[in-house]
Amino acid sequence: MTRDVEQRGLYYEELELDVRYLHRPGRTLTEADNVLFSTLTMNGQALHLDAAWSAGQPFGQRLVNSMMTLAVLVGASVDQLTQGTIVANLGFTDVRFPQPLFHGDTLYSETVVTQKRLSSSRPGQGVVTLEHTGRNQDDVVVATATRSVLFWCREAAP
Repeated sequence: MTRDVEQRGLYYEELELDVRYLHRPGRTLTEADNVLFSTLTMNGQALHLDAAWSAGQPFGQRLVNSMMTLAVLVGASVDQLTQGTIVANLGFTDVRFPQPLFHGDTLYSETVVTQKRLSSSRPGQGVVTLEHTGRNQDDVVVATATRSVLFWCREAAP
């Protein structure tokens, strides 16, 4: 063995503006995933849990919980972008769910870095704006979110 390589995200300096980072593999969301997530988060919405009731609603079936969609959308980016290189999430804006996800759909996530600047109050750290997009297996956009993240600069990282 000549050296160790530890999987990590990208440091502030390594993030490139207007590059689309594709996070693979996708994640197929199952009925069990949806029911477990909804009940763990105390979301008793019948649209996620009651198949008979949901059959009479506009989509004709249960929908994957949108908070789970958001969590998987962002979570899929961690290994490639923020694993060990994030200081903190600063916030989310413009969260949208233009189309629903259904049980058995696969969510594919991608991220574009749209802005970055060194922090004026936290030396060795930088603020980065990430635009996340989630698409289903048919390439239909099912979720978008803009996230502000505080990243470590390489030389300042612990």
